[in-house]
Amino acid sequence: MEIRKIDRTISVSPQIAPADIAAIKKAGFRSIICNRPDGEGADQPGFGEIEAKAQKAGLEAIYMPIQSGMVRDEDAEKFGAALQDLPGPVFAYCRTGTRSATLWSLSQANAKPLSDILAATKAAGYDMNGVARRIANGGKTPTNVGDARYDVVIVGGGAAGISVAASIKSRKPDLDVAIIDPADVHYYQPGWTMVGGGIFDASVTAKTMGSLIPRGVHWLKSAVAAFEPKDNAVILDGCRVVSYGQLVVCPGLKLDWAKVEGLEETLGENGVTSNYRYDLAPYTWQLVQQMKEGRAIFTQPPMPIKCAGAPQKAMYLSADHWLKSGVLDKVDIHFNNAGGVLFGVKEYVPALETYVKKYGAHLNFFHNLTAVDGPAKKAWFTVNKPDSEPETVEMEFDMMHVCPPQTAPDFIRVSPLADAAGWVDVDQSTLRHKTYDNIWSLGDVMNAPNAKTAAAARKQAPVVAENLVAQIEGHSPSAIYDGYGSCPLTVERGKIVLAEFGYGGALLPSFPKFFIDGTKPSRAAWYLKEKLLPPIYWKAMLRGKEWLARPEKVRAPEAAE
Repeated sequence: MEIRKIDRTISVSPQIAPADIAAIKKAGFRSIICNRPDGEGADQPGFGEIEAKAQKAGLEAIYMPIQSGMVRDEDAEKFGAALQDLPGPVFAYCRTGTRSATLWSLSQANAKPLSDILAATKAAGYDMNGVARRIANGGKTPTNVGDARYDVVIVGGGAAGISVAASIKSRKPDLDVAIIDPADVHYYQPGWTMVGGGIFDASVTAKTMGSLIPRGVHWLKSAVAAFEPKDNAVILDGCRVVSYGQLVVCPGLKLDWAKVEGLEETLGENGVTSNYRYDLAPYTWQLVQQMKEGRAIFTQPPMPIKCAGAPQKAMYLSADHWLKSGVLDKVDIHFNNAGGVLFGVKEYVPALETYVKKYGAHLNFFHNLTAVDGPAKKAWFTVNKPDSEPETVEMEFDMMHVCPPQTAPDFIRVSPLADAAGWVDVDQSTLRHKTYDNIWSLGDVMNAPNAKTAAAARKQAPVVAENLVAQIEGHSPSAIYDGYGSCPLTVERGKIVLAEFGYGGALLPSFPKFFIDGTKPSRAAWYLKEKLLPPIYWKAMLRGKEWLARPEKVRAPEAAE
């Protein structure tokens, strides 16, 4: 017998035998539902045998047979009612457990988000993407869903989505392109570090989504519920179905604030802040200005995260202000990093270490934030050093800047597009999906081993656009992405260490060394970050103007003589 737990109220399993009832009772179950019709298999015990054993064990048992592949809407309703009426937890079974898992999924459609249902069943070993439309439709078989179809559908209207839409339209204007995104506002997220350092006003980092959608591109203001790649379809909330010829997936990633116990309850107060949110970055600057003495903690979670340098950028800009305000010697700065290095590309580390020393910051590696008590001004870190037993460390703080744990969005993690870790599974050179030839991905959500930065998306968008159009025209993808990413590390107000690198940590500078030596702090790099990059973002990148971002092509081998 194999018990597969879906949630605390129900577990399912393949066919059981009467002899299994004792173990089911011992496991704490109080009711059994049989979803397999008697006589379906020659080696199958009848429900009467199971029921008799269950009654002797003091368990309730009901017979709710479902024909294989024939789960009706009314069956799901009946199953949901049974879950309400029976004493729990409930144990349900059929030949493989799939029918029981399907019944549960449909019965919970109006009570739980689709992504939660798909995640719970996937964890139990059952793929419910095949009934995703029905779940999205409240557990009912959809009728007259009003399908729409576009040549290219782009999931996500962030930096990657709008840029790739503009790049596609610039190459092939006659394509019918749609962007799916429920947001009203588009944010220039690289600017939030500068907001937290008192350089930018938050308002300059936000524009309405409608003002940025490229001309001729449809905007579907909705959230994606699921994917049906075998049918070339995307399911939206409310069960509307959008069909595509080519699909580009770039919804960004999920900031998992809830993964740190107590964090959500104290964000924006009690000295707890983060530059990873538009509404909190101004609070960072407020705290920095108010800080005259005490302990300031800056955290960094395990990788992957977007803009891996952002947690320490917040520390450097804060410390620079305290230095210039004459209070640095009274501030105890700690950088608590779940990883084991200051920065992943070694060539930039010496310059950063110089500033760590200048500001008197303590580097605490292998420290992962797990809990916060805002009113008590206490934080707990799991310390997991190599060759040592994990331990929990408590630290008091007066100010704490938190970088949250980050994962792929729920609807991506449970989809057929995801790899084992939950990220969209692509070829790292062409950015085409490894399984589905007409699906592409870029930005933070895909699994290529590059830095998750806006600069990376700026380079990826032309690659995807070039390859997607080539495929439509009957050619093989020829544009390649070299893993480029950029992280302007703001080590002090007026100076930046401009880290630019690709796959394997290879240095990929955009400018001659005499102009900007990325391994050293530079005023020219600061000017680039403060003055040039925002207009380049708004007026070039999002409009398909590929300045310093034209894709490299694979060279065809020379013909043999």
